Formats: sequence, structure tokens, C-alpha cells
Amino acid sequence: MAKRIAIGAEHGGFALKEKIKEALVKARHKVEDMGTFSGESCDYPGYGFAVAGEVSGGKADRGILICKTGTGMAVVANKLPGVRAGVCASIEDALSARKHNDTNVLVLAATKTGTAKALDITKVWLRTPALKGRHARRVSQIAEFEKKVFRKGVSSEFGVRGKV
Repeated sequence: MAKRIAIGAEHGGFALKEKIKEALVKARHKVEDMGTFSGESCDYPGYGFAVAGEVSGGKADRGILICKTGTGMAVVANKLPGVRAGVCASIEDALSARKHNDTNVLVLAATKTGTAKALDITKVWLRTPALKGRHARRVSQIAEFEKKVFRKGVSSEFGVRGKV
């Protein structure tokens, strides 16, 4: 089933983002590229917030973020309500992230994940459903904590386009 996917990367993940984006379009997903648009040095937070904002605001079903290690993008993405971002370095990570945590943002480490492996991880992550039962209960608990923290409301307009 085709999904609306927001994708973004900093300069260290630009080349991998382009390969993943190409595969997503070929698989007939609707892809919104939030940048960066070159391998020129840039700061990652704006791109992380842009993708996470699309997911948080309901404009994208899923998000994919890529930086050199994955850590920075995961930290940024998880600041927004409703976003559950996980760094996945293997098929097993992708399966667990989806099944157990119902992640809606995949984070990849460009320096640790080759193109073929990243494409396989992405494909598995997109196709894997979340489990019900105790796992769904835990995800619901996260949502309840978010309601308390963000009860005053947070704008979903975090989009950043172009060079940040």
C-alpha cells in the first residue's frame, strides 16, 4: 500500500537519501523531500524537524531521516508530539522498531549502513505492521505522556525548505 513519506537528510546522508527516495518513488509512494538538496555541509536539526513535523502534523504517514550516525536526527525527531523515531542498522532493528514500538520515523546512519542494506531496512520497515497487545498498550502510554507534556498545544508547522 502506498504511503505518504517525508524524507530528509543532512549532507552526510544526502547521497543515501537520493537512492532511498528513488526506490520509494519507484514503489509508488508519495515522497516529500524536505532536503538537504546537495552534499554541501549543513546543520541537521532543521531537516529533522521538517520531516518530523510532517509526521507529527499528519501530512505524512511515515518519515525517513538520514545523517552520519543517526543519533542527531533521532534526538530531533523525537522532540515532536506523536513522533516515534528509531535508529535502525539492521533488518532485525527495523522489525522490532515497527512491531514493538510502532515507529513512524526511520532513522538511518549513512556512515554505518551501505545503500543495499539501507534499502532492505527501509523496505522491511515500511511493510511491517505494529503488534497489538502489550506493545500497543506501551505505545498508548507514550501518547498519554505526550498529552500531558504538550497539553498547551504545539504547532505542526516545523517545515524547513532549502538550505538550513
